[in-house]
Amino acid sequence: MSPTDPQDLRSDTLGWYADQVDVPIYDRSELLPSVVHIGVGGFHRAHQALYFDELARHGETGWGLVGVGLRRPEMGQVLQAQDGLFTVVERDEGGERARVIGSMVDYLFAPDDPEAVLRRLADPQTRLVTLTVTGGGYAVDGDDLDDSDDGVRHDLAHPGVPTTMVGFLVEALRRRRESGAGPFTVLSCDNLPDSGAAARTAVTRFAARLDPGLERWISDHVSFPSSMVDRITPETSPAARDEVQDAFGVPDRWPVVTEPFRQWVIEDRFCNGRPPLERVGVRFVQDVAPYKLVKARLLNGGHSALGYLGSLRGCGTSDEAMADPVVRTAVEHLLRREVLPLLPQVDGLDLQDYLDQTLSRFGNPAVGDQLRRLARRGSVKMPSYVLPSLRDAIAQDRPHRLLLLVVAAWMRYLRGTDLAGNPVTVEDPRAEALQALVRQGGSDPRPLLGMRSVFGRLGDDPRVVEGVTELLRLLDEQGLPAALQACLDESLPEAA
Repeated sequence: MSPTDPQDLRSDTLGWYADQVDVPIYDRSELLPSVVHIGVGGFHRAHQALYFDELARHGETGWGLVGVGLRRPEMGQVLQAQDGLFTVVERDEGGERARVIGSMVDYLFAPDDPEAVLRRLADPQTRLVTLTVTGGGYAVDGDDLDDSDDGVRHDLAHPGVPTTMVGFLVEALRRRRESGAGPFTVLSCDNLPDSGAAARTAVTRFAARLDPGLERWISDHVSFPSSMVDRITPETSPAARDEVQDAFGVPDRWPVVTEPFRQWVIEDRFCNGRPPLERVGVRFVQDVAPYKLVKARLLNGGHSALGYLGSLRGCGTSDEAMADPVVRTAVEHLLRREVLPLLPQVDGLDLQDYLDQTLSRFGNPAVGDQLRRLARRGSVKMPSYVLPSLRDAIAQDRPHRLLLLVVAAWMRYLRGTDLAGNPVTVEDPRAEALQALVRQGGSDPRPLLGMRSVFGRLGDDPRVVEGVTELLRLLDEQGLPAALQACLDESLPEAA
C-alpha cells in the first residue's frame, strides 16, 4: 500500500513503503544482536550494515547489528527515532534503486551511556565487533599506543568509564575474561595499510598499561583480522535527503546515497564464529594485503590526484573533474602508466579491469563526490596513497613525472587558492604547519619536502626537488595543461 500522508520511517510503517522501495521481509525481532559496530556513519550504513541485511534476507538471523556512536549525537537521534532503519540508494547513469536496511536492531551513543555500551560488548551474545573510526581513532604511534592522546590518557586513568574505541574494547574484554564469556573478534574496516595490526596494537598496548595478564589473555585469545572495504559514499546532503523522499516517497531523515559497486575482502581469522558473509559476496582470504595495496594505490591514490588537480582547475565534484579532459588525462595516465605497473598480480583480480572500473566510478555523475572531501587530510593521505608509488617508481627507475605532478598540485592547493585565484578550503589536522612551510618556500618546494613525517627521505632526492620545482613553476605560470604536457612529453613519448 502507498501512503497518502507520509509516515515516519519506523518498524510499524514499513508496510507503507513496500510498493516504492525494497524493504526487509524478515522478522527483525528474530535477529540476534551478535555484532557491535563502533563508528556508525554513512560508509558503514552503505557497506557493512547492508551486507548483514543481505545475510538476514538469506535466513541468517544470528548476525544482527548494534550500532555505537562515539562523537556525533545526531546520527543516533535519527536512527533511534527510525528504529534503526535507514534507506540506501544506489545511483549510476542507468538510474537509481532504493532499499531499506533492517540489520541494525539497536543504537547506543557512548557519551550518553558508556555503561550500556560496555554491557553490550561484554554480553556473551556479542561475537564480533567491527570498526570504522578512521585512522586517528586507533591512537597508535608506530608499534605503540599514543599516550599523548587526550582520550587515551582519560581512559587509562578511568578504565571503567571509557571514551575511546580502544578504551571500550579493553574494558569489555576485561569483563569477558573475568566472567568467562570468552573473547570476541575485532574486525577493523578502516582504510589503513594493515587495519588488523593497528587494532591489535591499540588494544594490546592499552591493556598492557593496565594489566599485563589481561594483555597476555587478549594476545592469546582475541582475533584481529584485517579487511579491505570499498564503496564510494559521499556525505549525505539535505538536498540528497529531499531527493530520496521525492523519488521514493520515504521520509528518511538520514538516507545514504552511494554507487552500485561494493567490495569486502576479509582475512579469514575469527575467534568466536564467523558470519557466513561469503553467501552475500564477501571474499575471505588468508592475506588481505595485496587487495588493500591495489585499492590504496589506484582508488585512494587516484582520489587524491583527482582532489588536488580538479580543485586547482576550479571543479567541485569528482564527476565534474573527470569531465575536464585535462584532469581526466592526467589521472588516467597517472594510474595506467605510472601506478599500475608497480602493482603485484592478485588472485581473482584483473588489474586492468579494476582500473577501468575505477575510472568509470570516478566519473559517475549520479554520485559526484565533493573534491573538498577528497582533498582533506593530505598530510595523511599523500604518504599513505601517493608517495609509496613515487618511492617504488624511483627505486625501479620507472616513469614518475605524473606522481611528481600530484605532489606539486598538493603543494599548490595548500596555498589556499585554485589556479584562477579563487579560494579553496584546506582541511588538514596539520594545516597550520603545512601552510607555513608553503609560504616560507613560495615557489621552492624544499621547506615542505623537508617534512620527514610526510615525505621521509624523498625530499633529499634531487630528482624529486627538481621535478616538483619545475612543475610548480609550470602550474603557476602556464597552468595545468602545460604542466601535464611536460609530464606526457617525458614519461609517455608515444602519447605526446
